[in-house]
Amino acid sequence: MLARDIMTREVITAHPEEKIEEVTRLMLENKISGIPVVNQQGHVLGIITEKDLMIKASELKVPFYVTLFDSIIFLENPLRFNNDLKKYTASRVKDVMNTKIQAVEEDTPVSKIVELMQSRGINRVPVLRNGKLVGIITRNDILKSLVKTNG
Repeated sequence: MLARDIMTREVITAHPEEKIEEVTRLMLENKISGIPVVNQQGHVLGIITEKDLMIKASELKVPFYVTLFDSIIFLENPLRFNNDLKKYTASRVKDVMNTKIQAVEEDTPVSKIVELMQSRGINRVPVLRNGKLVGIITRNDILKSLVKTNG
């Protein structure tokens, strides 16, 4: 079985300049936890997920530090704080989306997609044809395919 056999073809997408509030509403209305971000040509630029949006609702935690000889020494990773701060203050999708995405071609075997999802700890994988989005596979799609093949 291949990606094209189980993918969801009508993919809800977001654009980088869209307001976060609009995308949040879209996710809630459609009961989905992540949306691919695409440009005008249909190329995937990133993904925005509930996890990305949760930072806006959380308290921002400033990293612990100590001062020593007029120097600041961070006891936690300040890069993570900078990334969280960017998301916390964001108003557009491009400021929150994750650009390190894992995508597959439509002829990728489902077994490879399962391995990818498990090894990377991801819940959804965009499906591409000639570099453009043609579908998405979620964990739910994989479970549905198991019922079809075994039932």
